[in-house]
Amino acid sequence: MKLFVYTSLLFLIVSCSTKEAKKYQPLVEPVAVLFDSALKPFYHGVASGDPLHDRVIIWTRVTPEDSLPSIDVEWEVAVDERFSSPAAKGVFTTNAARDYTVKVDVTGLSPDQPYYYRFKALGATSLTGRTKTTPVEMRDSLKFAVVSCSNWEFGYFNAYARIAEKELDAVLHLGDYIYEYGTGKYGDTTIGRINMPLHEIITLQDYRTRHSQYRLDEGLRQISLRHPFIAIWDDHEVANDTYAEGAQNHQPEEGDFNARKEAAKQAYYEWIPIREGEKHYRTFSYGKLADIIMLDERLEGRTKQAQGKDDPELWSMDRTMLGTEQRDWFLSKLKNSTATWKVVGNQVIFSALDESFRPNAKSTDNWNGYPVEQRKISDYIVENKIQDIIFLTGDTHASWAFEVVSDVKKYTPKTSSGALAVEFGTPSISSSNWDEFYPLDTAKLGEQLYQKFNPHLKYVNGIDHGYMILTLYPAKAKAQWYYVETLRTIDPRETRKKELHVDQGSFTLK
Repeated sequence: MKLFVYTSLLFLIVSCSTKEAKKYQPLVEPVAVLFDSALKPFYHGVASGDPLHDRVIIWTRVTPEDSLPSIDVEWEVAVDERFSSPAAKGVFTTNAARDYTVKVDVTGLSPDQPYYYRFKALGATSLTGRTKTTPVEMRDSLKFAVVSCSNWEFGYFNAYARIAEKELDAVLHLGDYIYEYGTGKYGDTTIGRINMPLHEIITLQDYRTRHSQYRLDEGLRQISLRHPFIAIWDDHEVANDTYAEGAQNHQPEEGDFNARKEAAKQAYYEWIPIREGEKHYRTFSYGKLADIIMLDERLEGRTKQAQGKDDPELWSMDRTMLGTEQRDWFLSKLKNSTATWKVVGNQVIFSALDESFRPNAKSTDNWNGYPVEQRKISDYIVENKIQDIIFLTGDTHASWAFEVVSDVKKYTPKTSSGALAVEFGTPSISSSNWDEFYPLDTAKLGEQLYQKFNPHLKYVNGIDHGYMILTLYPAKAKAQWYYVETLRTIDPRETRKKELHVDQGSFTLK
């Protein structure tokens, strides 16, 4: 009898345990083949962003084995890497509704202070990240990495890994953090880096999967571990040549564009360490030395691109890149800034650019495609005598250095007369350069013609992949362009090929 009772009780326990184990279905992760088991369950590492003088966003993603209804994630921030001097801690509850991502706005921090942070969940501890708050007082110098355009299929993000090794205040990401295309549509699949999902991303789950895949690149994981990001989106976070109500790469059979845009935005905010609010454009004060102004030149107010340089709509007064509200905000920020340098995070080339040597060029996606608003902003800067503006630009997969003009014909090279600011363009992290679409000789000829027709253009490189370092001092601003050796394998080699600077109060690049 006792044996029967014992056996029955054991059967009941095993049955209950089996039912409990099957209570939740396994979590299906399309990118699981890329996971490093040593990082479980924090496969995507950690990241930080949007630093202010008293707060910063910290981020991670915890990946459970089963589709749990919620996960409590402990987080802690400290002054030292051993966490012996705690600064803040708490618990964040995540779930499938936010794709198990964790994003905490840590407050009560000290200005101009490096901090360390980590997360704990499911019996494991994440990698330890390092971040930094912004200064309030004048600094002797500030240093930023400027990046854009990372494409998974075109190659490894080696430039990110090299930036991780440098001492910086922050990374300024100017957009095209991911690309939306299906596999083989815009990339080089011969190195074995294949997009997930295979098709063009359209739904919320599609965008989540692509973000998840990108964060598993070792270079991106390293840079995120080391530096805070200040990011702005460009078009490929949604679809190529996006404007507020549509995109070149969105077709009617792909469904409602606004639904696609909202899905893309949701995934972006889930996977990027960015402070969420009504507006994507925003500013960051780095004390008396610099104000950083990040513009949204895609989703806030941009009207559809003109259909080439001969389109009569090109000069319409109603066409806008920023929208009226953002433009007024931007001009006010420029005029009222008391910082030495006004740094503008700008997705597409702002300076006037003569491309008449390219008779078949139809691109109107940059500021030259919105000439009325471009001139309005330029005139405002000149009329209000606003100096020391630095436009930072991504998008083009090329390096640029302009003495910014609103009219190339009114520019005098010897004196920089006609210039109103400077503009530095950063190359792509991995997206295709000119020589990956054309023969190398043709790409080099293009560089020469751009400089011949644009005397205010002091440097252009459409061949190399990499990043730019911007260093600000009270008396000058310096731009340095670094290029990686290859994208086809993980490779530590890089070269600094160009350096230019502008003195405070001047428009002349030297």
